Amino acid sequence: MTERPLTLDRPASLPNSRRAIELARGYWELTKPGIIGLLLVTTVPTMIVAADGWPKGGFVDGLVLILLTLLGGILTAGGANTFNQWFDRDIDAIMERTADRPLPSGLIQPGHALAWGVLLAAIGGVQLALTVNLLAALLAEAAVLFYVLVYTVWLKRSTTQNIVIGGAAGAIPPLVGWAAVTGEVTWTPFILFLVIFMWTPPHFWALSLKYRDDYAKANVPMLPVVSGERETRKQLLIYSVGLVAVSLLGPLGGHLSWCYETTCAISGAIFIWIAWQVWREQAPPMRLFFASIAYLFIVFAAVGLDVLV
Repeated sequence: MTERPLTLDRPASLPNSRRAIELARGYWELTKPGIIGLLLVTTVPTMIVAADGWPKGGFVDGLVLILLTLLGGILTAGGANTFNQWFDRDIDAIMERTADRPLPSGLIQPGHALAWGVLLAAIGGVQLALTVNLLAALLAEAAVLFYVLVYTVWLKRSTTQNIVIGGAAGAIPPLVGWAAVTGEVTWTPFILFLVIFMWTPPHFWALSLKYRDDYAKANVPMLPVVSGERETRKQLLIYSVGLVAVSLLGPLGGHLSWCYETTCAISGAIFIWIAWQVWREQAPPMRLFFASIAYLFIVFAAVGLDVLV
């Protein structure tokens, strides 16, 4: 596997103002802001449930706590995502989908990207410890270490279970949000953790079906590459059923009720139906990919609304 030669002089050839904008955009893209957006969706509703309404009673104090928690989460997740792109810059250069990322395109030097990732993760952990609480900081940093060491360095290039096991890192934000409000972790945030954990495989396997040739070219053992499209479609359906089943366990934690349960049942039935269509090859995999994003939004919106209603 060879890495595309980096054209590190590209930004320097631009006018100073344009170069600064391009570099800023590059550093921003290293954090994978699209993925970080899911952090907001899963953290804030969990904090509302943990507080049984609004954190800390007063609107301003609660809003400050939410913003500080989100800031720490964004910084730590951004650091982890940056390291992921630094480590994967060789295969990103091979894959058409990722060839234009800041590192393989030559916009940012690898050493600078690595320093940026470490800085973000460190600042995020310290900020959470100082302005929220130590447990929230430790959970956020645990997510960073798991994503970096377990998923990126170990699993991604070695097993088809990379997304399954590695999904635990992206499922930690509800635990962070709950800890930020209560200073502890109970069954309700753990169930929400399991919802995201089960959501991750169908979400990413649907995407990997579309880019199967890309992953094969980069020798990344995603499920469609190793086991074929038919098996991947079957696993999509199995994990989709498992996801909906886990989501319906929410009320067992003692904080969610009929609004959440009804929403999960209806949206889950639709999600399984789409997964069934993908399995029967009556719908493109990307339909399930986009449906999974909508599903996550709906379920966690129901988490917050359940308490307010």
